[in-house]
Amino acid sequence: MNGKKILFVSSELVPYLPENEVSLMSYEAPRMVNSNGGQIRIFMPRYGNINERRHQLHEVIRLSGMNLVINDMDMPLIIKVASIPKERIQVYFIDNEEYFKRKATFTDENGELFPDNDERSIFFAKGVVETVKKLNWSPDIIHVHGWMASLLPLYLRTYYADEPLFADSKIVTSVYGKGFEGNLDVKMKNKILFDGISEDSISHLESPTYNNLLKVAVDFSDAIILAAEEISEDLSDYITNLQKPLLPYVPLQEFEEAYANFYSTEVLK
Repeated sequence: MNGKKILFVSSELVPYLPENEVSLMSYEAPRMVNSNGGQIRIFMPRYGNINERRHQLHEVIRLSGMNLVINDMDMPLIIKVASIPKERIQVYFIDNEEYFKRKATFTDENGELFPDNDERSIFFAKGVVETVKKLNWSPDIIHVHGWMASLLPLYLRTYYADEPLFADSKIVTSVYGKGFEGNLDVKMKNKILFDGISEDSISHLESPTYNNLLKVAVDFSDAIILAAEEISEDLSDYITNLQKPLLPYVPLQEFEEAYANFYSTEVLK
């Protein structure tokens, strides 16, 4: 991984959120690349339940201040950063008062999905790309973790298709077993169509379930990692039929060599 640049984009990340299969691997994979001489950037949403004081988040004025258009609304983009001290890893947080101030990640106190989770995921995808453009940092690999990040491959390959910074970037999506129950907003598809993205490319989002979101993500990815032992048969069969480079599930204790080899031999070949 020496000298390779890898952008990690994740829904969740320890130590900022509780440990689960997404947040833990979103930490371990960058740590592995970092310790093997790669260059990394990590992006995640700045949810309101992240303790800014404890984790020493601070706003980066030179990166903030842009407005992103989401379904014909101007939404201000705020960028914050923090460091994971023992690893010397910097994390960029995508923030917006409307979307991320509430003191929870994906659901309310009754366990119901937030009705604007679809718009939050669109905002997150666009916010990551616009910030990386401002950093003028061209990644060799973009590795996506978690469903809140799952629109990034679509936006990179359609809305930002002519952006030279990402012309040679390879996209890897990690597919996890646990997502969410039910659907996101039924109007999600229309909000993406507003950005001039073709209806054919998001036909799965007629019904915006977890599986269908991930189908869109893998459609626009160059390679796929199965990051959980149990993945629904529907999603598993869909991924197999794509015939893209695929890394089967590897336990956490054995992932380092497997991921490094997959990046080098399958993704960057």
